[in-house]
Amino acid sequence: MEQPEYSEGRTFVEVMSEKYSPENFPYRRGPGMGVVVVPTVLPQGSPMKDRLNLPSVLVLNSCGISRAGDQAEIAAFCAHVMELDLSHNKLQDWQEISKIVSNIPNLDFLNLSSNPLAGITLEPQFAEAFSRVRRLVLNNTQVSWDTVLLLAREIPELEELFLCLNEYSSVSASSIICPNLRLLHITDNSLKDWSEVRKFGSMFPSMDTLVMANNNLSSISDSKDILERLFSSLRSINLNNAGLNQWDDIEKLNFFPKLEEVRLQGIPLLQTYTNAERRSLMIAHLPSVSTLNGSVVTDSEREDAERFFIRYCSDYPKEELPYRYHSLVTKYGKLEPLAEIDLRPRCRAQVEVHCEEKVQQLNIRLDQTVAELKKQLTTVVQLPTNSMRLYYIDKCTAFGPEEMKYNTRALHSYSIQDGDEILVVPKTK
Repeated sequence: MEQPEYSEGRTFVEVMSEKYSPENFPYRRGPGMGVVVVPTVLPQGSPMKDRLNLPSVLVLNSCGISRAGDQAEIAAFCAHVMELDLSHNKLQDWQEISKIVSNIPNLDFLNLSSNPLAGITLEPQFAEAFSRVRRLVLNNTQVSWDTVLLLAREIPELEELFLCLNEYSSVSASSIICPNLRLLHITDNSLKDWSEVRKFGSMFPSMDTLVMANNNLSSISDSKDILERLFSSLRSINLNNAGLNQWDDIEKLNFFPKLEEVRLQGIPLLQTYTNAERRSLMIAHLPSVSTLNGSVVTDSEREDAERFFIRYCSDYPKEELPYRYHSLVTKYGKLEPLAEIDLRPRCRAQVEVHCEEKVQQLNIRLDQTVAELKKQLTTVVQLPTNSMRLYYIDKCTAFGPEEMKYNTRALHSYSIQDGDEILVVPKTK
């Protein structure tokens, strides 16, 4: 393959030397950080000084790096480095990347996000350099799926793989198995057909977590037997903003034998429901899920949701009742609709106002205070507010009148009902 010309960009060695020189990075900063001493004999013209304060977590993002530089110096300084962030650089040659990685023997985590790797072929002899990496981030690189397969083959201990924003609409089937991968993060791509997702199950038999939000996945089309076989270890799935629009797809999540955590926000199926209805219906459909959209499902919440589901489905035609309805009826029995109770506080009441020999029906606002009621009564009893004492008489109790002493107290706190009485007594001079 023809090598690219490096008209611009810097070397990994130059950037590392500059950023972690004693002048720019003078102190040790906690466990795992250390001072690495340069060998006594340095190549002529080396950019290195007498030492570098190099941490085990090396962050060189957005530094304009396009090539490796002197491999001996990488090896001399990076023997203890375990994590390397090279995101947002100008790396577009896998050979240069392999020169860096092959000289960092303890490298566990590698982030190459947002490097221009579209259309760049990875040769097998360079892929071997990545064999010790366990966590690999290739977001927004447009790296080809063939390259992903080659890396999966060469990294037997790979546990976490990030492939977001790479414009995948399909992935090729492969006999390659990555036995230790636990997490696949492949959000913000263009995967629509479940037949593509099925290939992940074959490639990654130990996959514990599948994050594929913001893919327009239209359905989950496999049978129970296939889902149980291909996704036997899957514990968590994120399908936020998928295109799912059938309850059958939600019920198929029950076929993943170990699934306990689900994220399902923003799917078309749920758009017509209120937030409370969405959560209740989802919980009722997914009896084994213990965490929904990041929130733990408590036992009491599950029972409320399942009872709600029975009542919600009670008006369905018999032939349209979902399977889950019948299993819940077996558990709880057929439930009567809940009585509709208006729990809003009363706003007004019709009371009898008694003042000496006068009795008058009056409609009063219950959100006003005693002082405001007195003002309302001035025209009724022909007394100024400072000359009246008010008493509340509850017709439904045997207790005597309760004096309304406090001008700032709201009337609704007395629990005034229609038919109760307000007694106005003129103050004696």
